[in-house]
Parts: sequence; C-alpha cells; structure tokens
Amino acid sequence: MTHSNPSADQGSNAYGITLLRVSLGIMWIAHALLKLFVFTLPGTAQFFTSIGYPGFLAYPVFALELLGGLALVLGIYSRQVALALVPIMAVAATVHFGNGWVHTSPNGGWEYPVFLIVTSIALWLLGDGAFALRRSSRFSLA
Repeated sequence: MTHSNPSADQGSNAYGITLLRVSLGIMWIAHALLKLFVFTLPGTAQFFTSIGYPGFLAYPVFALELLGGLALVLGIYSRQVALALVPIMAVAATVHFGNGWVHTSPNGGWEYPVFLIVTSIALWLLGDGAFALRRSSRFSLA
C-alpha cells in the first residue's frame, strides 16, 4: 500500500498550474503578435470589417490579448485575466466555425480558438499556480 504525500501533491499541482498558466499566456501573446507582425493591425481591422465587426475593435482586441498574455505569464490576477479573455476567443471561434475543425483549413478552423477558451476556463477554475506575482482571490463552486 502506498501513501500519498498531500504536500508533495499540492506542490506538483501548483507547478502544473504554473506550466498551464505560462504556456497559455505565451499562446495569447503569440495570437496578439500574429495580428501585429503578420496581418498588421490595419490588416486585422480590415478583416474585422469584412466579417461584420467594427474595424477599430482590432486595436483593443490586440491590446487585451497582449496584455492578458503578459499578465498570465507573470501571474498577475491570472484567474480574472483568463476569464476576461474568454469572450474574445469565443467571438473568434464563431468566426471560424464554418471553416471546419482544423485551424490550418482555409480561413482557419475552430479548434485553436476553442482550445484557448477551454484552457482559459481551466486556469480560471484551477487558480494561479506557483510563482504568481499577484494572486487572484479564491474561487469556489461550492
């Protein structure tokens, strides 16, 4: 019979959550930088207009993705930031639903945005992890 060491499990969980938080933050940053360096912000604004959204929204979306990603990497109110980013990616997912599942499909599929939504919600539920600069308030579903 093996005995579990609760404090070791808690440490492992905290490091696992940190890995999730940092990698998710990097993905949000990459998503923002794609708009800046590949599509350009004016090009992203044109795309937003072409799908029926005001073009000016490209700029705050870029800023929220970049700053949100940085906050996640640094562990600054990670729960709140992760949850706040979900609506941005939910809109992105709806834009891509008609293109199929794989994001490499013409015009991009929906699996990447949905994965970012799910991992953002998971981080919101799990917490900050280790090495967070500003801890989020506790959350309980009970």
